[in-house]
Amino acid sequence: MSTPNNQRELTFVEAIREALAEEMRHDEAVVLLGEDVAAAGGIFKASAGLLEEFGPQRVLDTPISEAGIAGVAVGLALTQMRPVVEIMFGDFTTQTMDQMVNQAAKAHYMSGGKLAAPLVMRTTMGAGRRSAAQHSQSLYAWFCHIPGLKVAIPSTPYDAKGLLKSAIRDNNPVIFFEDKMMYQLKGPVPTEEYTIPLGQADIKREGEDITIIATSSMVHVALKAADQLAGQGISAEVIDPRSLFPLDAETLIASAKKTSRVIVIDEAYRRYGITGELAATVAEGAFYYLDAPVRRLAALDTPVPFSPALEDLTIPNEALLVKTALELVR
Repeated sequence: MSTPNNQRELTFVEAIREALAEEMRHDEAVVLLGEDVAAAGGIFKASAGLLEEFGPQRVLDTPISEAGIAGVAVGLALTQMRPVVEIMFGDFTTQTMDQMVNQAAKAHYMSGGKLAAPLVMRTTMGAGRRSAAQHSQSLYAWFCHIPGLKVAIPSTPYDAKGLLKSAIRDNNPVIFFEDKMMYQLKGPVPTEEYTIPLGQADIKREGEDITIIATSSMVHVALKAADQLAGQGISAEVIDPRSLFPLDAETLIASAKKTSRVIVIDEAYRRYGITGELAATVAEGAFYYLDAPVRRLAALDTPVPFSPALEDLTIPNEALLVKTALELVR
């Protein structure tokens, strides 16, 4: 795992806020817009204090219209601004599909390279917050399917800050997913300037016997499972792709070749999802090195229940991951 220098502890949401502030100081073309992002500081307080520093011309509250917010952002991006849009819940990105999928993603291609749409759409993902079926989904696979879009999905405060800064500087539209259950997660973040390139996976824990490829909140599930497995003499390598497109397939395949067994764990739905794409990438690149089929663990293919007891059953957990790893190794 990458080790930052001059560390201090920040929460995930503080790292996001710091990245936004630094990039707005770095480039006057960076503007922030969304519902309640100005005076209220955002529903999860990711933009708290930015209105006071940068003013209402650069931190803008919008009407409750995700389609309108995304449309304005595309227009700004096409005129050489660098808008950062906040969509409160990832479920609401359904309202932005035409703007992001048909306009932003295709502007550069359809203009013969004359136009670019350098915008970032920040949104949330993840269940476990008792927010029911319309506020709990993890829908990044939709955007990964579209040429012209990049998708980032950080799991730590360090990664969140570095990836967001890279996303804002990128000349392509980037969808940036933040797990709302991790906003108060603390971790080391260096004081000095740094960025993390999109398309660079991170080995969170090195191991020899099995590879666990994990995304977002599942990275922490995987690390806890790796601790349990170590107690049983099994060395698990945990890899976080960090961005789903571009994807660092080389790192995933190299780990699979080393360990010969792979589990992919992700909080989104299993069917036609990220677990399938990552498993296929590994299977194609390391087929002759594998001693067992790649296993996939993901959310149940059901709307997320409001009932706490039922909701918890839909999310992959540490016990299931340990059981699956033991089956593969033994």
